[in-house]
Amino acid sequence: MLELRKDIFADERDDNLKEIGKGTQRQDMLGHITGTSSYFNDHNLQGMLHLKVVRSTQAHARLRRIDTTEAERSPGVRRIIRGADVPRNLNTLLSLINFGRDDEPSLAVDKVRYKGEPILAIVADSEREAFEAIAKVKIDYEPLPTVFDVEDALKPGAPVVNETYPKNAFIYHDVYDHQRLRFGDADAALATADHVLEQRYQMSPIEHAPTETNGAIAAPDTNGRYVVYTSTQALFFSVDTCAKILDVPSNTFHFIGGTVGGGFGGKVDTLTEPLAILGAMLTGRPVRYMFGREEEMQYGPPRGAERIYIKDGVMRDGRIVARKIRAYFDSGAYTRLSSYAAVKCAAHLPGPYTIPNVYGDVYCVFTNRTPATAMRGFGVTAMDFAIECQMDKLANLVGMDPMEFRILNAYRDGDMKAHRREAKNTALIECVQVAAEKAKWPIRDEFKRASSRKDGGGSRAVIPPTPTDSRARPAAPAQQRTSYDRAPMTTTWEPPREPPPPAPPPPPPRPAAPSHGATRFSSVFGTRRR
Repeated sequence: MLELRKDIFADERDDNLKEIGKGTQRQDMLGHITGTSSYFNDHNLQGMLHLKVVRSTQAHARLRRIDTTEAERSPGVRRIIRGADVPRNLNTLLSLINFGRDDEPSLAVDKVRYKGEPILAIVADSEREAFEAIAKVKIDYEPLPTVFDVEDALKPGAPVVNETYPKNAFIYHDVYDHQRLRFGDADAALATADHVLEQRYQMSPIEHAPTETNGAIAAPDTNGRYVVYTSTQALFFSVDTCAKILDVPSNTFHFIGGTVGGGFGGKVDTLTEPLAILGAMLTGRPVRYMFGREEEMQYGPPRGAERIYIKDGVMRDGRIVARKIRAYFDSGAYTRLSSYAAVKCAAHLPGPYTIPNVYGDVYCVFTNRTPATAMRGFGVTAMDFAIECQMDKLANLVGMDPMEFRILNAYRDGDMKAHRREAKNTALIECVQVAAEKAKWPIRDEFKRASSRKDGGGSRAVIPPTPTDSRARPAAPAQQRTSYDRAPMTTTWEPPREPPPPAPPPPPPRPAAPSHGATRFSSVFGTRRR
C-alpha cells in the first residue's frame, strides 16, 4: 500500500485540485510578462567562442574531398572540427533505451544523406568570423541517386539512403520491417460488406517554428567537468546522449535547462549540445552553438510526412465490419524518433471504434529528407485526422448523421479492442453527445440515450479467429548498448516444430490490481491508475 506522507513539504502542498472555473497563475508567468525569464542564450560568458556548421548542399552525395586550407587561415578561427574528432560519431536517441541501431553521424564523414547535413564545425571568435570561414570551405561532391517518396523508397532497386537499414525501412527487434496489427479476417469481412471505401491521406512535414531556435552554450568547469546551458526539452536524454557521443561518464556534465522558448517536440534530439561541448573540450573556452532562423526552418527536424491508406467495409445500417490500414512515416535520412512514432500509430489503430476485423501495417521509411522528430502527439495526430475524415465519408456513404455514426461504432465498456485488451472507462459516446448539444447539432433520441457503460461486451468482447501471417525467424538480439547500461538479461527462444492450427485464443485474463493500489490509463492496455 502506498503511504502518502502529507507532512513532508506541508507548507508547499495544496490538496485543492479543483481548478475549473477559477484563474490560476502559472509559476513562470510573472517572468514572462516582465521580460526577466532566463533563457540559455542569456548567459554571456567571458571569452565565449561561437560554433557554426558547414552544411551539405546536396541531398545525397559522396564526399570526395574537403578543403579547409583557406578557412583555417581565416581571421578569428580557433578550431575546425571534423567527424574524425567526434569520439563516437554515430548515434540515435532511442538506442539509449535499447531500441534501434546507431545510424546518424554528428558530422558526416564519407557521405551526406540529406540537404543541410552537418559536415564540419567551425569555432571562431565571433559568429561573423565563423560564417566567413564557412564560405571558404571547398567540398567536392559526387552526387548519388535520391529518393524522396516513402513508397518509392521501399521498391526493389531504390537508392539506399541509410546503410544501417539497407532496405530503407526501420527493423524492429532485428526481425520485422514494419509494425503489424491483425485482428479477425479483414479481407473476408470486406468481401461481405455492403459498401467498401478506400481513401488515401497525405500529411506534409511541419516545422515547429519556435520563437527560440535550438541552441546550447558549453563551458569548462572545475575538475574536468563542463556546464551546459541548453534549450532542450529532454534534459536527461541530452545528458546521456552527450556522454555517449563524447565517450565520457555522464557526471562529466552539469546540464542547466530552465525556460524553453517554444519546443513542441522539436527540441528533444540533442542537436547542438554535443558539438558545443566538444568545441569547449578542444579549445578550453566556452562555446555557443545556436541555430539561425534559416537553419531552424530548413534543417531543424520537422514533424515527419505521413501517408495513410484506409480501406473500410461498412454495412447499410452503419456498422463498420472491417478496416485495413497501411501507413508510412517518412523518417528522413535517419531514425531519430520516427520508429517510435510508428509504434504509437499501430497502438492507436483502429481509433476509438469497435471494429471486429482490423488489419494494419505501419512502416518507418528512410528517404533523403531532413530527419523527422517528435511534434505534438506524433504517431497519433495524423492517424486521427485520417480516421476522422474517413468516418465522415463513411457516414455520408451510408446516409447517416456523422455524430450518430460515431456513437453507433464507438467503444463501449467491455468491448474487445483490436489489441486484445478489454475497453474500460470509455467515454466517446458521452463526448459526442455533449459536443452535439453545445453545437446545437440535432441527434435522435436513441443516440441521446446511448451510453458507454451499456450494450458493450458480450459478442463484442469475443476475439475472432485471425489468419496468421508468415513470419521471419527471430534473430538473436544484437542491440547496441552504452557503457553505463546494465548488462542485458539473457533469454532463449525456441521455435515451434510446426505451426499450430489457427484457433481463437482464449480470452485474456483480467489484469491483476497493482500492489501499490494506484492505476494508470493506457490507450493500448486499457488500465487506469489514479
